[in-house]
Amino acid sequence: MMYDITQFGAVGDGSTFAGSAIHSAIDAAAGAGGGTVVVPAGRFLTGSITLKSNITLHLEPGAVLLGTGNPDHFPLWRSKWEGTAVDGQPGRAPMIGGEGLRNIAITGRGTIDGAGKWWWQNMKTMSPPNVRPTLIRFVDCYNVRIEGITVTNSPSWTITPLACDNVTITGITVINPPDSPNTDGINPDSCRNVRISDCHIDVGDDCITIKSGKETDNRQRYQACENITITNCTLLHGHGGVVIGSEITGSVRNVVISNCVFIGTDRGIRIKARRGRGGVVEDIRASNLIMDGVLCPIVVNLFYGCGAWGDKKVTETGPMPVNEGTPQFRRFRFSNITARRVKFAAAYILGLPEMFAQDMIISDCSLHLDPDNTESGTAAMASVAKVQCRGGFTAQNVDQLILRNVDVAHQVGPAFSIENGRSIELRGITARTPDESVEPVELRNIVDSSVINT
Repeated sequence: MMYDITQFGAVGDGSTFAGSAIHSAIDAAAGAGGGTVVVPAGRFLTGSITLKSNITLHLEPGAVLLGTGNPDHFPLWRSKWEGTAVDGQPGRAPMIGGEGLRNIAITGRGTIDGAGKWWWQNMKTMSPPNVRPTLIRFVDCYNVRIEGITVTNSPSWTITPLACDNVTITGITVINPPDSPNTDGINPDSCRNVRISDCHIDVGDDCITIKSGKETDNRQRYQACENITITNCTLLHGHGGVVIGSEITGSVRNVVISNCVFIGTDRGIRIKARRGRGGVVEDIRASNLIMDGVLCPIVVNLFYGCGAWGDKKVTETGPMPVNEGTPQFRRFRFSNITARRVKFAAAYILGLPEMFAQDMIISDCSLHLDPDNTESGTAAMASVAKVQCRGGFTAQNVDQLILRNVDVAHQVGPAFSIENGRSIELRGITARTPDESVEPVELRNIVDSSVINT
């Protein structure tokens, strides 16, 4: 059954508060056992909206749900599952959300506009400081679908399912300004069985990020983020295209990324963690990707520094004791990746000296640096990372690294540089435009290596 919000008093003039009418429509649908709450064409001003089980929120073409930018309309919310939030404070309720629900959906060709500008401008002076609502957040829900809609101007992270199972996000458009802070596109956290497909994401932070909690969360339980597919997406201007971490305490496994285009993202595939986080990232597949104008196409970083700059766990280059806080990366497969106009490095892989990044195969990749680039920087956000401009393929602290049919062009310095490694195989690699001042392949402190048909 359909429940049109205008039949419950909502006025789509962009200035009359419609939140109460929307909740009345949701309550009516829930009281009947479920149904579809319809938002017709118009601009409907609202604060936080809480869905209920067996409810579809459907936005018709021309419909806009517009956030008020008023903190009073986004009450503080601490979910039962998550534990503490930002700086020990509860977070603000999302614009659309719910907890412990089943069979919920947001569909249609309308728009959800979070009116994020007010939050971005006032995030340091608000009380509590920097506690901004996400746009869509579901916690501990089953059978979630988000389809067709456009979401824009999120105050913080945009779509953030947490501890959910059976999640489909398809055919949506996410647009946040490139300078908007922490406006990640889609962030499944500790979820399982997630499908993200046919999406267009252009944001001010990471486009898609997979997480599983961090060591300081004091959660009731840790849960892996697993069985994730990402396909047929266009990813623009974010800090990372598809990112795993750095919060991986519950582990991340069984992730497939395919048939995507990355334009102007800082990094393409970005996998990051640091000592203390613990967790295992394993069985990651990325294939059939096109990248243009990225700083670095592939970054694997176990010295991630943000939030811990100057801490020994991200500065100590010698081995440290292995314990439950030691993160592990293993069984990565990257193939059929074409990258053009790369700025900083063809690839940057940085394992720990006490826990090498293990069992990685990178094959059939064409990684071409931008011959006109003069900007330099670090491909990985790590205090121990090298500053590079048009660097080649760099790897350090790796075990069972295989490069097959990898083509690097227009680099400055070695095309391939590997340090502190075991069981290294280079087969059919190509330095298409070698730097005459150095050897194209640089191997240092390597045990058991083979270089074939280079």
